[in-house]
Amino acid sequence: MIRTAFLAACFCALASLAHAEIVAHPRGCPARLFCGCGAAVEVFNAPLRSLWLARAWFRFPRARPVPGRVAVRRHHVFVLRHHIGGATWMVYDANSGGRRTRVHPRSIAGWTIVDPRSARMAAR
Repeated sequence: MIRTAFLAACFCALASLAHAEIVAHPRGCPARLFCGCGAAVEVFNAPLRSLWLARAWFRFPRARPVPGRVAVRRHHVFVLRHHIGGATWMVYDANSGGRRTRVHPRSIAGWTIVDPRSARMAAR
C-alpha cells in the first residue's frame, strides 16, 4: 500500500515536470511573494492589493472544484484551469517555486477550494 502511494506520488511529480510551462510574471505584481497577486490577475484581470496575501482568499465561500475556482492554503494559492483526473488539475500557479509562474498539473488534495466570483462576495 505504501509502495503504491509512493509510486503514484513519483509519477505525479514526473508528470508535473514534463507538462509544466513557465509563463510570464503576472503584470502589476511584486517580484517576491506574489501568488495571491498572480491569482487575482488570473481571476479578476487586475493585481488587487487586497488579495496579495494567500489568507485573504479564505474570505470567499467554499466551493467544489471547477475551472476558475481557487485552491488556497495558509501561505499559497493557485487557480484551477481544467481537470486532468482524480485530484489532479492543470493550474495557473504564480510563484510556484524559484519565483516562477507555471501552468502545470497539481493535486488539490488537502486544499480548500473557494469561489472568488461568488455573487455573495461581489459587493465587498
